[in-house]
Amino acid sequence: MKRSQRITALKDAAKERILILDGAWGAMIQSKKLDEADFRGARFAAHPDDLKGNNDILCLTRPDIIRELHSTYYQAGADITETNTFSATVIAQDDYKLSEQDVRDINFEGARIARSVADDWTARNPAKPRFVAGSIGPLNKMLSMSSDVNDPGARSVTFDHVYDAYKTQILALYEGGVDLYLIETITDTLNCKAALKAIADLEAEGFEKLPIWISGTITDKSGRTLSGQTVEAFWNSVRHANPFAVGLNCALGAALMRPHIAELARVADTLVAAYPNAGLPNAFGEYDETPEETSAMLGEWAEAGIVNMLGGCCGTTPEHIAAIAEAADSLPPRKIPARRKMMRLSGLEPFELA
Repeated sequence: MKRSQRITALKDAAKERILILDGAWGAMIQSKKLDEADFRGARFAAHPDDLKGNNDILCLTRPDIIRELHSTYYQAGADITETNTFSATVIAQDDYKLSEQDVRDINFEGARIARSVADDWTARNPAKPRFVAGSIGPLNKMLSMSSDVNDPGARSVTFDHVYDAYKTQILALYEGGVDLYLIETITDTLNCKAALKAIADLEAEGFEKLPIWISGTITDKSGRTLSGQTVEAFWNSVRHANPFAVGLNCALGAALMRPHIAELARVADTLVAAYPNAGLPNAFGEYDETPEETSAMLGEWAEAGIVNMLGGCCGTTPEHIAAIAEAADSLPPRKIPARRKMMRLSGLEPFELA
């Protein structure tokens, strides 16, 4: 199936049902009890820095594990799985002293592995095609906030630096065969805009236009992103990209995320997606919320008509995804509201001018 056909199938499926994303990757990889040699493989055997914990590099050194995890989530009922490239930018991978070529290869191979597994599952059941989202995660450096508490204007990166890093990642994901881009766990909207600009420029250069899914993160009970925006202000800031979907993930469990998803469902004239953590971490950093508890809450969101796509973030397992898929099964997706045309702007707060 050509990519254009897969994109059409994705959009058609979104009209018919609530789509299901995969769950956590970090915890699943940790459960494999890998050692330094697994992360190094033959390619990085002589690398001067420790690589254990750099999960993205496993696309190159243990592709068998990445393939297995994609398949496990598809078996659990996911329509979409993410590439294992959450931190695969030259900026983030500089912590491990990896080269730009290494980073390109991680993204390309991550997409290629996911594409292969998705195609295998689609071939088994053409009535339920499976899709691949290119995971474009946050950076460890922010454009909106100072890198020096004593200097409000200090920045450790420039917009061009962030743009170039994302463009390298996005191009490799595209060449590897992803169906859509998932800019996720957004803490800084300006970083997100650099990624959106990179996508727009690649399209202007002649690359095929892929659906964009934008997923922000509300960091605490204040109801704001780390860079200070409310949910509606965040939407106003990224709406110009005409995303296929917008939503929230990570940070909060479903219980605390619900009012923010409901607000997004009210203001967004596109698909709304949510993949919360399995509750909040306990004192040991672990997640105790069971698949039954998580799926009961997300099932209520589906019944309330406020979501089009559901999945799981930190602490969620294939068992969580299976339970979420079952809870959302046969329930109709949220109807996209028609909003009155007006000027909508934002800073930290939204602003409307009729």
